[in-house]
Amino acid sequence: MNIKDYGFDFNKNYENIGTPARITAVHKGRFGIVSDFGEGYAQLKGKEYYHESEMFPTVGDFVLIDHNKDGDSRIIKTLERKTYFSLRDPDKGRGEQVVAANFDYVFIMQSLNHDFNPKRLERYLTAAAQSKAEPVIVLTKADLTDDYLPYIIEASNVAPGVTTCIVSAKTGYGMNELSPYIQKGKTLVLLGSSGVGKSSLINALAGEDIMDTNGIREDDSKGRHTTTHRELIMLQNGAMIIDTPGMRELGMWDVTEGLGNTFADIEELAQHCRFRNCRHENEPGCAVREAIENGTLDASRFESYKKIKTEAKYSCNAADYRRQKELFFKNIAISERKKRKDVY
Repeated sequence: MNIKDYGFDFNKNYENIGTPARITAVHKGRFGIVSDFGEGYAQLKGKEYYHESEMFPTVGDFVLIDHNKDGDSRIIKTLERKTYFSLRDPDKGRGEQVVAANFDYVFIMQSLNHDFNPKRLERYLTAAAQSKAEPVIVLTKADLTDDYLPYIIEASNVAPGVTTCIVSAKTGYGMNELSPYIQKGKTLVLLGSSGVGKSSLINALAGEDIMDTNGIREDDSKGRHTTTHRELIMLQNGAMIIDTPGMRELGMWDVTEGLGNTFADIEELAQHCRFRNCRHENEPGCAVREAIENGTLDASRFESYKKIKTEAKYSCNAADYRRQKELFFKNIAISERKKRKDVY
C-alpha cells in the first residue's frame, strides 16, 4: 500500500518526524487510518493535542503517526489542509467543528422529490464555497419525475455557473455525468439530508453494496439516517469519497468568503451603496434596496443572504453579537428619550 494512492502530495520529507497517514474514519476517541503500513487504528498523542494546541484531525486529514505494528498507532501531528469543511459544533452550540478535509469536489445532493429546497441549497453552496473546493450540484432520484427542467432552472438561479447533474442510482440515468469527478487520486465529499440517496449513490459508483440503504417515508420524503459516522471510502478506480451523516440543518461557521461566492450579485450591489456601512434597510442611496424594488434582485434571495450572514456572525462570536445587538437597542432607547425630552 502506498499513501500517495490516497492523495498524499506533500513535498516536505517527514521521515524524521513520523510516518504519513490519512484519516479514513472518525470514531469516539479513535481514528481509522491508512499508511504505507496498511490500514489500522490510531489515537491522539495527548501532549501534542491537549497541551500544545495541535489541530484535531478529521476524516480526510493527512497526519503524522508513531506507527505501532502491535496495536493503535499514535497521531502526533495534523498536516496543513488544502480544503476543509466546518460547521458550528452541534454539541457545544457554538465553536467550529471540522467535518471533512482535503477534498477536491463537493457533491451537494438534493433529491427530485419533497427534499428539493432552494434555501437549503444556498446554505450548502455557501459552506462549499468557503471550503475552496469545487461544488457540483447532484440532483438524485431522477426516476421519480419526468420533468427535470423546473429543478434545473431553480438550481441555476441559486447557483449560476455551478454544474448541475441529474442522476438516478436506481436506473443508472445520468451517472456518466459524474465521471469527470470520479478520478484516481481525487477526493470528493457528499453533503445532503437524510434520505437524499447518498448511500445509494456510493453503492452505484462503487459497483457493489458497500453502504446500507433505507427507504424514505412516503408522506414527507424524509429519510432515516444510514450513515452514523464520517468515513473515507476508496473506490476501485482509485477515487475517494467522504460520506458525512445526513444533516437537515446546516449550522454555519465562518462563511465570509463563501457568502461572497454564493451571493456575489448581492455583494457587488452593496459596493454601490452610498454608505459603506449600509444595512440595506431604509438608508438613502442603498443599491440593494433599489435592485429589490425594480425587480432585478429577488427579495427572498436577499433574505437568505441576511439570514446566513447573521447566523454565521453569531456562531463565530456569540458574545460580540449580543453586545452589538444590545448596543443597537440601547442607542434606539437613548434616541427615543432624547425625542421625548425635546418635546417636553
